[in-house]
Amino acid sequence: MPTPPFQHLTIDTLTAWLDAETALTLVDIRDSGSFGAGHIPGSRHLDNDSVPALLEAAPREQPLVVVCYHGHSSQQAAAWLAGQGFAEVYSLDGGFTEWEYRLPERVERGRP
Repeated sequence: MPTPPFQHLTIDTLTAWLDAETALTLVDIRDSGSFGAGHIPGSRHLDNDSVPALLEAAPREQPLVVVCYHGHSSQQAAAWLAGQGFAEVYSLDGGFTEWEYRLPERVERGRP
């Protein structure tokens, strides 16, 4: 069985990376209403319309973290993005739902 082209990332690891100000690209693939209601600070909303801009601007050499609702659909998006030449692609285990449950003080409300 082939190894998936992305890795799983725990909330604890992402928190440590953000606290250390690790250079990374953080994308949220939930619908725009959900993203506007709350998202991880520093993340950008990614949908079909914004994918070309991401592919053009995001550094391929730094980690790319994909966030969805529960950590399931982000795996498919992460696999696709890994195929676009990003060196390190991660799917956030538990997704935004788990992030918000565990770290409600680290949720940004409204559009960044």
